[in-house]
Amino acid sequence: MQQIQTMKVRAAIESQTRREFFTSAASGLGGLALSQLFADEGAGAQSRGALALAPSHFAPTAKRCIFIFLAGAPSHVDLYDPKPILVEKNGESLPQELTDKVRFAFIKKESAILMGSKRKFHRYGECQMELCDLLPHIGSCADDIALVRSMHTDAFNHHPAQLMMTTGVPRFGRPSLGSWLTYGLGSETNELPSYVVLSAGRGSSGGVSNWTSGFLPSTYEGVVFRGEGEPVLNLNNPLGYDQRMQKDSLDLINQLNRERLEKQNDTEIASRINAYELAFRMQQAAPELTDLSSETSATLDLYGVTRSEPKKNSFRGGGANVYQQFSKNCLLARRLVERGVRCVTLMHASWDHHSNLDAEISYNARMLDQPAAALVTDLKQRGLLDETLVICAGEFGRTPLGENRGGNKQNTGRDHHPYAYSLWMAGGGIRGGQVVGKTDDIGWAPVEDAVHVNDFHATILHLFGFDHHRLVHPFKGLDVRLTDQGGKVVEKLIG
Repeated sequence: MQQIQTMKVRAAIESQTRREFFTSAASGLGGLALSQLFADEGAGAQSRGALALAPSHFAPTAKRCIFIFLAGAPSHVDLYDPKPILVEKNGESLPQELTDKVRFAFIKKESAILMGSKRKFHRYGECQMELCDLLPHIGSCADDIALVRSMHTDAFNHHPAQLMMTTGVPRFGRPSLGSWLTYGLGSETNELPSYVVLSAGRGSSGGVSNWTSGFLPSTYEGVVFRGEGEPVLNLNNPLGYDQRMQKDSLDLINQLNRERLEKQNDTEIASRINAYELAFRMQQAAPELTDLSSETSATLDLYGVTRSEPKKNSFRGGGANVYQQFSKNCLLARRLVERGVRCVTLMHASWDHHSNLDAEISYNARMLDQPAAALVTDLKQRGLLDETLVICAGEFGRTPLGENRGGNKQNTGRDHHPYAYSLWMAGGGIRGGQVVGKTDDIGWAPVEDAVHVNDFHATILHLFGFDHHRLVHPFKGLDVRLTDQGGKVVEKLIG
């Protein structure tokens, strides 16, 4: 009988993931961790439970990730991938066999014509990387950047494609990249969430599904910080409710939650305990984080925190304070990773330029250029870039064909294009100063070193020290991973 019981216990342990075994409140280690909650009013005595640091599969080159997500999908042929032949063929139709089996969101195939870019491209850095004239500051970082021109994805509408980029599959319910990294590695901070989201411009169509924890405990979900007022909604105590009263209330709530946790072993109860404790500590840490008064004027100028908004700003992605807000978010991203936050997502929408492309992409690109470059430069100056992976990407590209919704021959924008797009990465073990991949003469599809979204994910996990086949979580009888649909590490990207 004793042998049978031992076998049952062993089977139960083996059915848990590595992360669950070391952090579950039902295990001895988890019980010890939970017993320390609120043992001291100071943050230093807090046990992080599920967010405790955990080893990766092998030595990582990246420890933190900042993902600049350009929701709506910027045009690769106008920003990153110069196509002089497309310019030469401006106004021509494509052969029917090229578009016959292609699905578009809005383009009418029978009257669609090619549209060359109006942008000029220049070479930057010792690597002579070609970028458009709207991105001179990013160009100044060219030798630290790896530009991937051969990305492709499976979804041609925004929400599924955003889910594909952030969770690995074009459907709901899956953990985001930031959640997977936090799940695998834990958190280096006691006072702030391990995964933070900052936004500017319009909200993305994917919304919270882009930073969800999916079937992982909600501890790993991204926490949205605001640029004005309370950093997190309802973080401050109401008037007349002091810290001692709050502490007494939380002690009682957590005592009840721990008793329930011991009976149910429900990870969401553990997540709730962690959330209450984290919110208590954030009341001190978050206001200090968002107070930029300690930053030098040189740093504020570098990011463009006080720069003026263009007079005309009623574009997609525009608004009265978008330039300053995005600049501030880039600076906050640096401050967050300095304080041990594992992942930061900077959301900006929208880059969905079906019309008025020239004016609107000019507005958006100028918003992006200075602060994104400042982020790379500032991280490098502070010795943080080597261990911080910076990514700048949208969910897909834009068509070489002009948008002709309703059969209009006047082409002023571009439709959705999942078959080819560009993104760039810097730091965290990325080999900068190079262009990876190549598209055909009009930017329609990769012809060299094609990189699927799941290849991109496998490469990121590798930089963080994970074999993407082995970072799994049991869900409904399956060992689920970020790269369920496949994926391989892009060796050319790794320094």
